[in-house]
Amino acid sequence: MNRYFSLPLSWICCICLLSCTPRADRDTSGENVHEDSLIRKDTATTENVLPENKKTASEAIHIEKEFLYDLYTLADTYPYRDTIRLFQWEKIKERLAYLENIQLESKRWMVLQNYKNQNGEAPLVKKFRRNAYTRVADTLGVERYQSIPLYLTTDTIVPERYARDGEPVEYLSREGTFVKIVSTANQDTWLIPQKYTKLLEDTVFFSKAIFVDRKNQNITTLERKEKAQWTVRSMNPATTGRYLPPYAQKTPLGMFLLQEKKRKMVYLKDGSKEVGGYAAFASRFTCGAYIHGVPVNTPRTAPIEYSPSLGTTPRSHMCVRNATSHAEFVYNWASTYETVVFVLE
Repeated sequence: MNRYFSLPLSWICCICLLSCTPRADRDTSGENVHEDSLIRKDTATTENVLPENKKTASEAIHIEKEFLYDLYTLADTYPYRDTIRLFQWEKIKERLAYLENIQLESKRWMVLQNYKNQNGEAPLVKKFRRNAYTRVADTLGVERYQSIPLYLTTDTIVPERYARDGEPVEYLSREGTFVKIVSTANQDTWLIPQKYTKLLEDTVFFSKAIFVDRKNQNITTLERKEKAQWTVRSMNPATTGRYLPPYAQKTPLGMFLLQEKKRKMVYLKDGSKEVGGYAAFASRFTCGAYIHGVPVNTPRTAPIEYSPSLGTTPRSHMCVRNATSHAEFVYNWASTYETVVFVLE
């Protein structure tokens, strides 16, 4: 059912970011071309824009609505049970300003990668613990599995911390078998073994952003038109991962790059090697976390467009569930290694 609620924007102040876990899958790839259509345009924020040679403040970010996908569209604020849920535009603006500012100067970007430990299990860090999932994690809770070791510039023997698969970083230099990088999470400088990194094209510019809100269980997509000018392409209900050891885990907070797409992401039943079903139009951004359509459990094979549980409470294994047609929109609209995924609280 198509719907659009036109209510005034609610603004919120606060901050957050961070992490991930795996899900067994197989790739039965295929291409599905989707032609976007212009649905609606609606001005959403202030027009105050800073000069080109200065950094952009979050208050200067201008957002307008011009939907390319208009099914199941949520209002800026909307009722849920006995509360009000919303799109956290102030937090979104802060991250968009940050995204613009880190690209003011010409830089080379890398993405950290270790999906399913394909680049090797990360060494043990100096201080670690075992979490509720019985997996090794650093003191900040980042798990060893599928992660990347971060070394101090003064010590390349034992790593200090772990970084998450899918995190974008600024490339500084090559240091033997290591690369020196600057973290986008906290601007710290680290050394990382080169095998855990992928150097992006020198022309890459992050002009598309996806925001997943764990607190409000919604998702919005935005596209940069020019400096400090961003356009909303969709506003939809979503369902994130829940904390339920030993299998289900929260969708990690943080900033990631969309890394790969699968027309069908096949998953296994918990604790077995038996196929449990599939999720259509899966776009992976960190470890085993995908933005995908409504899961289809075996023995059913026909796709499912929508679930009443979307936008309610966390219930996935770490992925971000969407209406299948919205997952298809993201699958076709979002470019790999050029689209940033922000997960916020």
